[in-house]
Amino acid sequence: MALIAILAGDGIGPEVTAEARRVLEALDLGLTFEEAKVGGAAYEAAGHPLPPETLEVAGRADALLFGAVGDPRFDNLERAHRPEQAILGLRKAFGLFANLRPARLFEGLEDASSLRPDIARRIDMVIVRELTGDVYFGAKGRGTTEAGLREGHDLMRYDEEEVARIARVGFETAMRRRRRLLSVDKANVLETSQLWRDVVIEVAKEYPDVALDHMYVDNCAMQLVRDPGQFDVILTGNLFGDILSDQASMCAGSIGMLPSAALGATGKGLYEPIHGSAPDIAGQGKANPCAAILSAAMMLRHSLGQPQAADRIDAAVAGAIREGARTGDLGGSLSTRAMADAILQRL
Repeated sequence: MALIAILAGDGIGPEVTAEARRVLEALDLGLTFEEAKVGGAAYEAAGHPLPPETLEVAGRADALLFGAVGDPRFDNLERAHRPEQAILGLRKAFGLFANLRPARLFEGLEDASSLRPDIARRIDMVIVRELTGDVYFGAKGRGTTEAGLREGHDLMRYDEEEVARIARVGFETAMRRRRRLLSVDKANVLETSQLWRDVVIEVAKEYPDVALDHMYVDNCAMQLVRDPGQFDVILTGNLFGDILSDQASMCAGSIGMLPSAALGATGKGLYEPIHGSAPDIAGQGKANPCAAILSAAMMLRHSLGQPQAADRIDAAVAGAIREGARTGDLGGSLSTRAMADAILQRL
């Protein structure tokens, strides 16, 4: 019997994770759930955004269902105590190195995209982003030049093992889809990217059924707007992936529709909607629960070995949207609970 840790967090996090849990319970899969505090809620209760008791619950769980963290009341805390540190701490504690972010436009939401409907409706991709290396985690510092000017530096680096393990996640993801993988780098100017490209080409020999191509990151950003339908799986590093995944999310419409997964080598994963905590609408029943519900579907697929149940959730969300169910962010008037009810009716 699988144990799911519910880490609801702040703002609208508790509302959307509650609806995702209702959907999971409706599937009658024998799952058990345990809740623990993270983010600002944990700081208020225990003085830290990721207290030991939460790590203990997360450590026993088979998968983590995460809501959102962040609250402007805590913006002036020292960095180590800010709510956002919870997600970084969980990634580090459980070795979650691979971020999977699907970008898909649901039928009926063409007008929600930043792109023309005829272009937007072709969007169906997954961005596989490395999460624990690159310039975000390299040595960094501030100093003064010999001329007395202030300077800052950040080290961009990967080793071949880090690249190879995320490349395999990318190829495995492509094997479950249309078997096309695009590796995005900046190999024309960065040694880090040249190593990335070399290793991806080496790993590709293990996956002869997947077509591999390469693209520079600046061209990829342009192509995401010009013709996003050309992409199946995009594989890239931490910095480039951070930017491209946000761009892809806006091409696909409301961020209230987009889930994500952070995966480690053991099968344990953290699943969360890409939207933030939205404290301005917290507690008002206005939040769109679809991204959290779709994150639960990803959890079933990637950590719990329940792909058929995941497909049922995906189909129920698509059906509800297609038949006109909308929260405010999608131009409708349904409450958080009512939107989840519309999905439950189609399970």
